[in-house]
Amino acid sequence: MRFWLALGAALPFWAVLLTFAPPQSVHPAWPLQAPLAFLLPALVYPIAEEIIFRGALQEWLGDHLPRRPLGPVTPANLATSVVFASLHFIHHPPFWAALVFVPSLVFGYFKDRTGGLQAPIALHVFYNAGYFWLFGGG
Repeated sequence: MRFWLALGAALPFWAVLLTFAPPQSVHPAWPLQAPLAFLLPALVYPIAEEIIFRGALQEWLGDHLPRRPLGPVTPANLATSVVFASLHFIHHPPFWAALVFVPSLVFGYFKDRTGGLQAPIALHVFYNAGYFWLFGGG
């Protein structure tokens, strides 16, 4: 149930972006015209990022930081999400990069909850696919 709620949370996340930082133009069919330009950030990068950030960094921090959660968030998830969001400032506008922190916490929550990377990868791919479909091909 929580996974489906997290998946559905992408919709208001995209709506916030569309409201406060609308793209110059939206071409809904652009992924079909440039599939590689879409598949790299929508599929390949999220898989690699989850392996690096949730599979390696969050796992390592979980072994070295206190395990006591802050509500549903572990210190390892919080620290990983700060690093993850911070690195998005390199290639994204500040508002969008800062918003990455929230989904990162969600991805990390599912890493902590399941112990695996399947749920974080699925969520990250879905979030990125919607983001880059709306904002990547303008």
